[in-house]
Amino acid sequence: QVQIVESGGGLVQPGGSLTLSCAASGNIFSIVVMGWYRQTPGKQRELVATVTSDGRTSYAGSVKGRFTISSDNAKNTAYLQMSSLKPEDTAVYYCNVVCRDSERSPRSYWGQGTQVTVSS
Repeated sequence: QVQIVESGGGLVQPGGSLTLSCAASGNIFSIVVMGWYRQTPGKQRELVATVTSDGRTSYAGSVKGRFTISSDNAKNTAYLQMSSLKPEDTAVYYCNVVCRDSERSPRSYWGQGTQVTVSS
């Protein structure tokens, strides 16, 4: 069993900054990739950023240059540093983890989500 827990969401003013954390625990042999997604009412969940175990990153065009994803492999934790936040960044942010269990089977897990609201 693997559990994913996000934290760090909250209310921030436009132009402000916020950092989200994603901690994975349980039957994890190794992590393949960790990613952040976000979703607003009426829209599909969209990919924000990903980071692989060897540090390779990718970003959605809408957040490139403003958000930074990173990971601490020893802690099975990923972070999303968000700067220059805009109202359109308001969403529930979800962490996704693809990892291998003790039997080396790759599986995908989702966290419960954390709310980020950018507003005056």
